[in-house]
Amino acid sequence: MTKLRGPALGLAALVLLPGLLALPASAQKTVVGVTDTEIKIGQTAPFSGPASAYGQISTAETDYFKMINDQGGINGRKINLIALDDGYSPPKSIEAVRRLIEEDQVAIMFQTIGTAPNAAIRKYINQKKVPDIWLGSGASMFVTDPAAFPWSIPFQPSYRLEGQMYAKYILEHKPNAKIGIIYQNDDLGRDYVNGLKDGLGDKFDKMVLKSLSYEVADPTIDSQILQLQASGADVLYDASTPKFAAMTIRKVADIDWHPLHIIDSNGALVKPALESAGLDKSVGVLTAQYLKDPTDPGWADDAGMKEFQAWRAKYAPESDPANPVWAYGYTMAQALVVVLKQAGNDLSRENIMKAATSLPDTTKLPMVLPGIKISTSPTDYRPMKSMRLGQFDGKMYQLLPEE
Repeated sequence: MTKLRGPALGLAALVLLPGLLALPASAQKTVVGVTDTEIKIGQTAPFSGPASAYGQISTAETDYFKMINDQGGINGRKINLIALDDGYSPPKSIEAVRRLIEEDQVAIMFQTIGTAPNAAIRKYINQKKVPDIWLGSGASMFVTDPAAFPWSIPFQPSYRLEGQMYAKYILEHKPNAKIGIIYQNDDLGRDYVNGLKDGLGDKFDKMVLKSLSYEVADPTIDSQILQLQASGADVLYDASTPKFAAMTIRKVADIDWHPLHIIDSNGALVKPALESAGLDKSVGVLTAQYLKDPTDPGWADDAGMKEFQAWRAKYAPESDPANPVWAYGYTMAQALVVVLKQAGNDLSRENIMKAATSLPDTTKLPMVLPGIKISTSPTDYRPMKSMRLGQFDGKMYQLLPEE
């Protein structure tokens, strides 16, 4: 066998060089989860369990990506969303995320639903340096210290901010309120209570007569509601998820109690929460919103609403416009597409994260309520920083005047 030495070796390298230069860019640099034709995205969602009402969020996102893929994808790459059921159980979330990252080799994680699941997976995801885009939680723990967890970014306004808004409303409209609190005993519930405490300040201890919690595994919260009524409260501050919000509405009606019922935006969904409890029993419920209501005829001629309804008709015919999870999932998927397009052809994990944390304040999403701006920066992981209050009239939430 002839061995190549000196000049001969250099000549051989030059002969091979044109072939190397001809390789496509994707072959020269391997990007996890990305090929010339696909972007692989991972997600866990509660298709079963106590928060299964949120499972349709993932379905909406899948349906939105179908539309994007039919339009040619992102720079010619189709989105492949791999969504696994975690039952809203943190141990199952960890197991599913490990599979998605280590076995399925996804490029990024997207819209993991739930505060507890996100808290459970956050450390692992950041150790692996995998972008976790638009966490499905508004817990303040996910926005307070971006430097500690630089690979995890939420989208919706924080629960603590929302709680502060309710406090402001109470102080302005019921300054002598006697408040009873029912909250889910996790980071979600505690965040809403802390937000209320932030807003009420030194009046919190005077205005709050009783505060009780429940566990997500509890079969009923009747006892807590009876105790809150007995306290003399005329405002019921309800920091919960849909299943328990519905229980509360029903029990409040059954005992003929008529407090101002404030329910957080997670628990106050018309479907399934209010409809399950009874729309007539839900009249007067007050909550916060940041998305347009597809059932509100006032948006019928809105360009963004027309886009949404056209998507529903073609790609999500099973969707119910009265269930806000569809507008939410549509908007979250739309926001991810904005990020992927902004990242351009460099779909490395680092550049996708850079795009997610560099959204200009001119970013527009058609279903977001007017006046709510969207922007991010490397030091501000809060895309949305405001909401609007609305009150249920038996059919839909009516937006209250901005103050």
